[in-house]
Amino acid sequence: MKVVARTPRGLEAAEVLAEATDEQAKLLESSSGGQIMREMSGEDFNELAHIRDREPTAFETCVKHVARLGLPMQLVDLEQVFGGERLVIYYLSEERVDFRDLVKALASEFQTRIEMRQIGVRDEAKLLADYGDCGQPVCCGTFLSEMPPVSMKMAKVQKATLDPTKISGRCGRLKCCLRYEFDIYEELQHDLPPIGSDVVTKNGRARILAQEILAQQLLVATEDNRRILIPASDVLTVLKTGSGRREGRDDSERPDRRRNPAPPTDREKGRGSEPKSAEDKGSSDSSENSQ
Repeated sequence: MKVVARTPRGLEAAEVLAEATDEQAKLLESSSGGQIMREMSGEDFNELAHIRDREPTAFETCVKHVARLGLPMQLVDLEQVFGGERLVIYYLSEERVDFRDLVKALASEFQTRIEMRQIGVRDEAKLLADYGDCGQPVCCGTFLSEMPPVSMKMAKVQKATLDPTKISGRCGRLKCCLRYEFDIYEELQHDLPPIGSDVVTKNGRARILAQEILAQQLLVATEDNRRILIPASDVLTVLKTGSGRREGRDDSERPDRRRNPAPPTDREKGRGSEPKSAEDKGSSDSSENSQ
């Protein structure tokens, strides 16, 4: 059912997703509360359509004011709250932006509260992207309420290709899905002897060359220089624990970071994906950028 709900942002158009069971409430305990005011009427649907029709024009107006003021920021999206209480503007910027003059100009033009919200590249994809390489709607725009950090280690453990063009999402960062199975990979890998270990198997001594984590198998070199794949359960004793790294690894296996750099992780450049916001009612004491 389409409804009108009151949230901390004001009146908003909403859709009922599930019954408010204790389980659902627990999943949303960290989110701000709200209240359903009424079912959306025909007039509400018309008003919502008019708001959506006006947003592109309002966005162009904001772009012109940003260009006029010469602000170092890139506008990403604009959202007019249903009840008209505020206009939310999402932007990207690598540096501190003093947008007090911009907020004054916009508040005067639109006669509403202006909220400037700085976002990261992952948030930009969440707002604008549609489908991922997998052919499914992007995770950040559907079910992901939080975007946890993703590291290159997760791709390496899962033996994913290290080609940046194949492990980068629509945001240009490492794909969020690299994290989904990482915990189980780590748990299963913990039970395997590290690469380089000298072990005793049912067929004699051997050295571990590689791990097949999900299959729980090991590639080993036997004493007679044969390479065979054995179940991890065939290992009877670990004589010497290895370093966990492949011996004699050729550097050519690694991507050339100068010509084809790996996508940045969430911790690089000291940037997170949590947006920062500031609000203004168009009064003389306009809020400063809270970056």
